[in-house]
Amino acid sequence: MILIADGGSTKTSWCQLDLADPQQRVHFNTEGYNPYFIDTAGIVASLDASLPDTLNRQAVREVSYYGAGCSTEHNVAIVEQAMRQVFPLANIFVGHDLLASARALLGNKPGFAAILGTGTNSAIYDGKDITHNIDSLGYFLGDEGSGSWIGKRLLRDYMRDLLPDGLQEAFREQYGLENEQIFDRVYNQPLPNRFLASFSKFAYDHNNVSYCRDIVVEGFEAFFQNLVIQYPGYQNYSFNCVGSVGYNFRDALAQVARSHGMEVGKIIRSPIDSLVDYHVEMAAAE
Repeated sequence: MILIADGGSTKTSWCQLDLADPQQRVHFNTEGYNPYFIDTAGIVASLDASLPDTLNRQAVREVSYYGAGCSTEHNVAIVEQAMRQVFPLANIFVGHDLLASARALLGNKPGFAAILGTGTNSAIYDGKDITHNIDSLGYFLGDEGSGSWIGKRLLRDYMRDLLPDGLQEAFREQYGLENEQIFDRVYNQPLPNRFLASFSKFAYDHNNVSYCRDIVVEGFEAFFQNLVIQYPGYQNYSFNCVGSVGYNFRDALAQVARSHGMEVGKIIRSPIDSLVDYHVEMAAAE
C-alpha cells in the first residue's frame, strides 16, 4: 500500500492505493502541516487524531508527501520525522507542494506552474524538477493574490470602517469580530495565515460587488507584477495554476494572465488526482 499526499497550509489531501490495482483509490483529508507553523510532535498528534481508522499504518510501504513550507532541509526533516513515526515501515519522500503542483499540472513536460491558495508560489519546471523559483516570501511579506493576501486586504478595510456598498455591515454580521480580536488572532495565536485566508470566502460570496472583484484582480495583478513577469521568457509558457483561490476566481485570473501575454493552460482546484496519475505512470514506466 502506498500513500500520496498534497499538503497545503490549511488542508492535506491524501490518496491511498495499491499499484497492483491503481484505479482503486481511497481519498481522505487531514489538516495542513506547514512546518513553518507546526513541529513534528504537532503533526504526529494531528495524524493520530485524524487518519481513518480503516488505514493499517503497518501496511503502508511508501509515503510521498508534498507539502507547503517543505522547501528547506530543516523543514523537510520536521515532516519526514513525523511521517516515520506514524508510518514506521514505509519509505518516506517529502517534497515541496510546488513540485506536486508542477507534476500534477504538467506531468513530465516542461512549463510554468503556480499555486494560488492560502499562500502563493510559482516556478519553471523542466519535466522532472523545479529549475527556477522566485520566493513568494510568505503571508507577511508577500503571497500576493493568495487567500491570505485577499483576507488581509478585506480585514484592513473592515478594521478602518472602509468597506463599501453594505459590506461593512455584512462582514460584521457574518463574523462578529472586533479589532482587538483580530489583532489577537493575527499576532498572538497560531496559524495566522490560515485565519487571514479564511476571509477570502467573503470576497467569493460577494463577487457580484465591484469592490470584491476589484481586490481580487488587484491581488492577481500584484502576483504577476512581482512574481510571474520576473521569470525570463515567461510569455513563452502557458499559465497553469492549482489552488482554491485560483480556481474560484479563475475568470479574473485568466483575464490578468492574458493581459500579460500568457496563454491560459490548466487551472484546477486540487492537484491530488493528477498527482496520483503521475506517480502511477512513473511506476509503470519503471
